[in-house]
Amino acid sequence: MRPVSTALITAFALTFIASIGVTTRAQNPGGSPEGKKMVNPAKPTPDSIEAGKTVYLRTCRGCHGETGKGDGPSAKFLKTPPSDLSDAKWDRGSTDGELFLVIRNGAGPNFDMKPNKVLKDDEIWNIVNFVRSLGPQTKK
Repeated sequence: MRPVSTALITAFALTFIASIGVTTRAQNPGGSPEGKKMVNPAKPTPDSIEAGKTVYLRTCRGCHGETGKGDGPSAKFLKTPPSDLSDAKWDRGSTDGELFLVIRNGAGPNFDMKPNKVLKDDEIWNIVNFVRSLGPQTKK
């Protein structure tokens, strides 16, 4: 019985430590000083926006919906509603770099949006350009 207790406690401790490490990287409301300094290397050309749309529809549409309104088919199952990406309100920062970090690192503090470990940086920058095309222009 004792080895099982030790294994459970160890597993819990490792899970807790891992969650702390990931949570500190997630973008919280209010923006990010690091993100504000980032410059989008992908110019918002029609090709970049179309490439971003393709990846967005594959990876983001489920929650954010086809037009970014937060009305995707999975949205109704989430504890926290997805952000409306087509409006002018950006809770986690309004620069391209801040948006990039939200997509890459997730949205904290409760991981309403999980970190993305699959997309390459250029794909994320193209998604940023596509999202910008959905609604009002904010500062970049």
